[in-house]
Amino acid sequence: MKVSVIGCGFMALALLPLPAGAAGHGPVFGATTPTLGRSGWSLDQAWTRRSGDAGSREQMLKTMISFGVTENLQLSVSFPLAMSTGQLPAARMMSLMSSDRDVEGLAGYRFQRRMIGIGGRQESTVYVGGTIPAESTRGNARVSSSLFIAGATGYASRSHYVWVGGGVQHYLYRGADRVGGGRFASVVYGFRPKPLRVDASKPDARLFVEATAEDRRPDRIGGVERPTGARSVFVGPTTLILYKAYAFEGGILLPAYQSVDAGRVRERLRIAVNVSYFFWLK
Repeated sequence: MKVSVIGCGFMALALLPLPAGAAGHGPVFGATTPTLGRSGWSLDQAWTRRSGDAGSREQMLKTMISFGVTENLQLSVSFPLAMSTGQLPAARMMSLMSSDRDVEGLAGYRFQRRMIGIGGRQESTVYVGGTIPAESTRGNARVSSSLFIAGATGYASRSHYVWVGGGVQHYLYRGADRVGGGRFASVVYGFRPKPLRVDASKPDARLFVEATAEDRRPDRIGGVERPTGARSVFVGPTTLILYKAYAFEGGILLPAYQSVDAGRVRERLRIAVNVSYFFWLK
């Protein structure tokens, strides 16, 4: 089934203050540490596309709403608007948003924050949540809810950013069926060019190189494991542009390593385009 969607997406999370009183910072695909400030809200839209061999392609359009309970505790929920699926193996395109027809809730807690020098900080954040499927079957397996836990740690300054993170998603059984869960890891390096650090009233940009690795386990159908898993490493450039209460970003990932089971085709390209709006309760 193919569904054409026009969308632009999500995921610039809060880290550095902006003149308009909002904040936003983060790569497209990888795990990061920022959380929204106290009483801060963000509305995020995500559009992603995956392309593979034999003309296989998948698209996703999702919305995520986040709320900062405290400076270090953030709650978010995401839900699908439109999706298309093919023969590509399942994958978690963005660390804080499921790529399946799921409603997902997450709680992020930044448990460690230490200032380093002038304008630098080291942070660590853990995420815990789960998904509820918006469909009864996925592929040929009956699908149930899943549990998700992830974490990230890293360093951010006025010019350089480094994050390392990872997570695990585990699906529950539904009868004798279970959708294969996954483990992922990511490494992100970001750079803010010097000319963009001068005038805070103008759009601000950051350049990233992101790498994601995932081990997706096979589905079990009728108690029997089926060849639907995959192991992959993707690398590519992304960019983030901040302007007042808005964040715009996008990027591509290309496979550096890939091994798929016989029941799936190889993936060749991942694309994501994102937009976020941040607003504060008064």
